[in-house]
Amino acid sequence: MNASTTMRAKVQSYLAYPRHAGFQLRVEGQQLLSFARFAEKSDHHGPLTLDLAIRWATASQQQSPLTASRRIEVLRPFARYCQQLEPGTEIPPRRLFGCGHRRLRPHIYTAAESRALLSATKKLHPPGGLRGLCCRAIFGLIAAAGLRPSEATGLERADVNLQRGIVPIRHAKFGKSRWVPLHPTTTRVLQRYAQLRDRDPRAGQTQAFFVGDYGRTARVANLEYAFGQLRRALQWSARGGHPAPRIQDLRHTFVCRTLQWWCESGVDMDRHILALSTYLGHAKVTDTYWYVTATPDLMALAAQRFERFAGGEQP
Repeated sequence: MNASTTMRAKVQSYLAYPRHAGFQLRVEGQQLLSFARFAEKSDHHGPLTLDLAIRWATASQQQSPLTASRRIEVLRPFARYCQQLEPGTEIPPRRLFGCGHRRLRPHIYTAAESRALLSATKKLHPPGGLRGLCCRAIFGLIAAAGLRPSEATGLERADVNLQRGIVPIRHAKFGKSRWVPLHPTTTRVLQRYAQLRDRDPRAGQTQAFFVGDYGRTARVANLEYAFGQLRRALQWSARGGHPAPRIQDLRHTFVCRTLQWWCESGVDMDRHILALSTYLGHAKVTDTYWYVTATPDLMALAAQRFERFAGGEQP
């Protein structure tokens, strides 16, 4: 790496190492390429400097400290990489603009809301088409098994074993793979969807398990668009910190409902939380705690357990 090496070339060289190891780094890659374009527009040459990092971090449209903090977090490992080849590189200090992470409270769906969402998919255009059936099956699968939306859309026909009631999640976040067992009721719904899907001759032209109209493979962007239509039709208001309920909130709801069921059934959560973490595909158990929300039902059950503990009973 020399003085004539462009910032874009440095970013591409940096990203090549983790991607070769299987890490996709979609968001980080997009942000670093944005940084490279900013450096080029600024006519910057030579090593990465703190001044350049600060100007890029604060140049976002939102101009919020949180956005600036997250940009600095993305730049730091890249700067450490550059410093090995360019000693003059300046590494931005950690938390230069404060903490780069905050947890916005998710929208935890009620059982009635979940049912209303699945029922509303019947109204998606075109009437009676595969689009509504596909969305209904995916939303139900996410709600019942806590999958990430991208994990659901990434399922392939050859992998899904509905006879045994298991689905493989391959190359998920951080390159992790896992097997996810399904409840029999979930399996029956997926079997019904697969039967209706296979009646469409155009749906057989793809290896994807979830297929919409005209044989199109289901994508997360398609799901987001359909979900937005349904959300507006249902006139939902957000109860969390996000502007509106999200598909991802179905995964949060799955975690909260699982913990609630454990509390009601007397399950030892301390002994089973690692199993839940593995089921969700988390790299560490603290990632699972991120999904836990203090809902009124959970707090009430926790209070009852504490009262029994304080009274000398087994919680």
